[in-house]
Amino acid sequence: MQIVGVVVAGGSSVFVRPLVHGADPYRLAWELGYRIVRPLSATGQGDDLTFTVQVSAHGRKVSERGQQRRRALDPDLDEADIREPLVRQRLAAYAIVLSSRGLLATEFSERTAVPHTWGLPGGGIDAGENPSQAVIREAVEETGQHIEILQLLDIQTDHWIGRSPSGVVEDFHAVRIIYAASCPEPTDPVVQDVGGTTASARWVPLHQWQRMHWAAGSRALLDRHLTRLSTRFGYRRRSAG
Repeated sequence: MQIVGVVVAGGSSVFVRPLVHGADPYRLAWELGYRIVRPLSATGQGDDLTFTVQVSAHGRKVSERGQQRRRALDPDLDEADIREPLVRQRLAAYAIVLSSRGLLATEFSERTAVPHTWGLPGGGIDAGENPSQAVIREAVEETGQHIEILQLLDIQTDHWIGRSPSGVVEDFHAVRIIYAASCPEPTDPVVQDVGGTTASARWVPLHQWQRMHWAAGSRALLDRHLTRLSTRFGYRRRSAG
């Protein structure tokens, strides 16, 4: 995957850089002298994926800090476990999905490191898929809902060491492409991919979402984007009364 920075949408690039293992796009752009203003497009498939962002020069002195700090996700790992982990970068796509019934949420299963916390529908990008195709497919598999992409919203990365659902110790770099989406005809959510990483799914009224126990990454995205999206696309927050 590569990150392309442009000052003007449709203009020439001011930088083109691979997103190497452990790197974060916001930090990468900052260290090159730019801040990311907004994402513009996510095109291509797999390792040939290109994420284009609009940037502006920040004019500040910077020092390179390298990879994101790798955090330990599993407290039971010992030194032998983490000495030679499998290095893995996973490209995935997720969506903040809104409808007349609220916000679409998915509950992580016992197969994950964060069971019973809530997240956004989405998952890994399969071979032959672009990110928007992946998140539309994942929404069906995890919730039974048919969604429509509204806009490219953000990119989020995380870097940790822990055990995969198969038990393998991984030095894991999660790269998440985030969309805003709508569901024109919401139904009662049903997990179709039974036995996977999704235990359940539900529509959450917008006045109740903050009461739920969200995974840290999903909470950060909702704090940053949900209020603006619900206003822009006409989904009003309704009180319990």
